Amino acid sequence: MFDSLPYRNDAAMVLRRLIRSLPTRRGVVGVATCDKGLPAMMMALAAQRTLPTVLVPGGVTLMPSDGEDAGKVQTIGARFAHGQITLEYASDMGCRACGSPGGGCQFLGTAATAQVVAEALGMTLPHAALAPSGHPVWLDMARRSGRAILDLEKNGWTTSQVLTEASLENAMVLHAAFGGSTNLILHLPAVAHQAGLRRPVSADWARINKNVPRLVDALPNGPENFPTVIVFMAGGVPEVMLHLRKAGLLHTGVKTASGQTLDQVLDWWEQSERRATLRRQLAGREGIDPSRVIHGMDHKMASTVCFPTGNLSPEGSVIKATAIDPSVVDDDGVYRKRGPAKVFVTEPAAIAAIKEGRVAAGDIMVLCSRGPLGSGMEETYQVTSALKHLPFGKQVALLTDARFSGVSTGACVGHISPEALAGGPIGRVLDGDLIEIIIDRNTLEGTVNLLDENGSPAGGSALLAARPPRPDLRADALIPDDTRLWAALVDVSGGSWGGAVYDVDAILKVIAAGKTALNGV
Repeated sequence: MFDSLPYRNDAAMVLRRLIRSLPTRRGVVGVATCDKGLPAMMMALAAQRTLPTVLVPGGVTLMPSDGEDAGKVQTIGARFAHGQITLEYASDMGCRACGSPGGGCQFLGTAATAQVVAEALGMTLPHAALAPSGHPVWLDMARRSGRAILDLEKNGWTTSQVLTEASLENAMVLHAAFGGSTNLILHLPAVAHQAGLRRPVSADWARINKNVPRLVDALPNGPENFPTVIVFMAGGVPEVMLHLRKAGLLHTGVKTASGQTLDQVLDWWEQSERRATLRRQLAGREGIDPSRVIHGMDHKMASTVCFPTGNLSPEGSVIKATAIDPSVVDDDGVYRKRGPAKVFVTEPAAIAAIKEGRVAAGDIMVLCSRGPLGSGMEETYQVTSALKHLPFGKQVALLTDARFSGVSTGACVGHISPEALAGGPIGRVLDGDLIEIIIDRNTLEGTVNLLDENGSPAGGSALLAARPPRPDLRADALIPDDTRLWAALVDVSGGSWGGAVYDVDAILKVIAAGKTALNGV
């Protein structure tokens, strides 16, 4: 998925310019749905600090009555190549994955997680995230959002009053409680930047994920893997917030787009007929106890996101610890893996190796040169999805300086920083190198190290320091000039961990320093 992250910035700029083109604007309602358009809309609305804004999430699509979900169906190529399914089955399933038009996917990927985060920020009406797209309950939410913007404008509530340091932390707490997509670690700092707030750093994410348990059982995290529309019927964001409020994990005095504080919203939700009706329908019509979908603090699940460091990721990386197959995790809750590296510098090369049987159980795949400078930081879902649905896949780990789809699962470590083309040590790994990955799912601490022949990380660090970068490291031959420019600007603006944004003050400082150096002053 090339250029999708630069596209997010481009879309946000266009949306901001469209808003500025309306000189009599007094408020803005934004409607957006999917992986990049929704974060772009959040960025554009966050920048309207002196105006009231309301976000209408596009909702989610329904599961097929007879077929595979939209995540699994994307693996039909790899499964067919390994003889697991027939061509007829693949072609049939490829046409059945979506049970309704419109909306984000049925799993808690980037689109669904962005909806959750938007509601947690206070940018939407309550119980807006994950609504079935196009259905009456979604249309009603859209109509009420139109009325809400009029009330906000009348009462003088602006976006800067809704988006605060406290609401930003609430969003991070909800991200942890849902076990959301790691791509929001890119998008939420970008929204914060547009709102004029401090961008959260890896230490902030680590702190919150260590303190906030996962309460939501949804695709792709399990254990029962309920689709997102079932999470909505079980109560969605406000239901999860009730548990978090009781545990003292939320800032409930923040303002929301509803025109009420979060405390007022949750007081309403707890006693609302809407809540009672949907939960009753879920139990009666679907036979699903809502408490199986959204757990209480007394039945909490393990926290989700871990940020490993080590000699291969000195500036950090990220993994969904709970998405590692439990059968390869030791009894003490720690995932430990040592294996030989198999290195690839393009995703098609990695996919070809999987399809052709050149990747085996025990291998550690290293996919480098895929960060912003290499490819625009592409989303490498095809590799992780193939490994998930192949019998030996859980015995293979993946390291990359790219990012993953929100539906990705397995022992896959992404966002490795610095990226290969910025001099990162991942760009010095050779085929056959011994790599060790340790992820403690209890403490959410981890390491990713290259080892020497004696199994020493220190010796591995010395090996990496003595090596030049791989000779095959290069940006994609067809990467557009505007993407190269985006990557260079992002690099001096805090990189991918800073939200992959344009920090104009930082950019101008570098340009001024460059002019001075060129002029010999």
